[in-house]
Amino acid sequence: MRRLALVLVLALALAGCGAAQPSPAPDAPKRQRDRERRADVPRAHCRDGVPECAAVRGRVVYVERVDPDGDGDLHVVVADGGVTAPGVTAVDVRKGLRPARDPGVGDVVSAAGPVQTGSYGQSQIHALEFHAR
Repeated sequence: MRRLALVLVLALALAGCGAAQPSPAPDAPKRQRDRERRADVPRAHCRDGVPECAAVRGRVVYVERVDPDGDGDLHVVVADGGVTAPGVTAVDVRKGLRPARDPGVGDVVSAAGPVQTGSYGQSQIHALEFHAR
């Protein structure tokens, strides 16, 4: 979880630095490939009756495969939403919902579930639905 906090701080710093600088327009083939990869991952949806539910779909910027508390869940930080910090959302995926292959940095995932407070006081999605490519 300390790495998760460090990644969030770095992501915030990078987001703040890049916001004021113009970026070159991506080429059309790259945009098309990105759309196709995102389309391969079903969009997770909030279930009716789930309070304070949020959903995200985007690229993984951090993965914590081995949880320090040993309960077998997976933690990922996704470049989407803004639940945890502007432009990024931490997702807690319980052991029973974990995919056969853990996603890696750059993979596209989607998740939905209630927003809860993590062990460092951060807001995060406790996934009730999780999809990875």
